[in-house]
Amino acid sequence: MFGETMDRILAWVGRCVRLLVYLMLILPGVIVVATSFTSGDAMRFPPTGFSLRWYYAFWESSLFLDSLTLSLKVAALATLLSLLLGFSASFTIERYTFSGRELVRAFMLSPLLIPAVILGLGLMQLQVWLGLSQTFLGLLIGHVVVTLPYVVRTLSASMALFDQNLEQAAMSLRAAPMKVLRTITIPLLMPGIISAGVFAFVTSFGNVNLSVFLGAGSNVTLPVQVLAYVEQTVDPLVAAVSSIVIVFTLVAILIADRMSGPKTII
Repeated sequence: MFGETMDRILAWVGRCVRLLVYLMLILPGVIVVATSFTSGDAMRFPPTGFSLRWYYAFWESSLFLDSLTLSLKVAALATLLSLLLGFSASFTIERYTFSGRELVRAFMLSPLLIPAVILGLGLMQLQVWLGLSQTFLGLLIGHVVVTLPYVVRTLSASMALFDQNLEQAAMSLRAAPMKVLRTITIPLLMPGIISAGVFAFVTSFGNVNLSVFLGAGSNVTLPVQVLAYVEQTVDPLVAAVSSIVIVFTLVAILIADRMSGPKTII
C-alpha cells in the first residue's frame, strides 16, 4: 500500500516537473509572438490591442529582409556542404580502421569544445590572412565549421546502428558499390541524414557569436542584425523579426519530421 502511494506521488511529481520544463521552454516564445502583434509602440506583455503593423514594418525594411535572405542562403549552403563533408567523414570513421582514426574523430568534433568567441576570433584572423575577411565565402566557411560537428556526430550514431548485412547481401548479388550506396545505405540512413540537416540548418540560421566576427557590410545575418538593432532601440519590430525566426525554425523541424518517416528501398 505504502509502495503504491509513493509510486503515485513520484509519478505526479514527475508530471509536474515535465510540465514546468515545457512551460519554461515554450513561454518565452509565446510571449515574443504575442508581443509582436501589439498595436502599441512599446514591447509589452500582454500586448495592447491587435495589429500587424510590425510585420508590415518588417516587410518594408530592406535591412531585415536582406539579412533574412542572407541567413537563409548561408544556412542552406552550409547545411548542404556539411552533409556532404559530414557523410564522407562519418562513413570513413565508422567503416574503416586506420591509424589516427580517433584523432580524426576528435578533430571533426573539436568546434563543439572551443568557446564560440575564441573560434570566431581565430577564424577571423585566418580569413584576414587568406584575404577572405568579411566576404560571403568566409562567412559560409565559418558556418560550415560550426555545423559540421553536429552532422558528423548524428551520422556517426546512425552508422553505428546500421546493419551492414544488408549491404553485404546486395553485394553478394553483384550490385556495384555505388548502387549499394544509392539504393541501400543512403535510404536506410535518411532519417539520420534529415536530422543532421535540421541540426545544421537551425545552428547556422541562429548563429550569432561566429557571424559577428565574420560578417560585415552586406554580409550581416539576421540574428546579428537583430542584435545591432536592439543595441540602438527596442520596439515590437524586434518581436516580429524574432517570431519570423521561430516560424522558420518550426517549419524546418516539421518538414524534417514528415520526411524522416520509414523509407521504402527500391
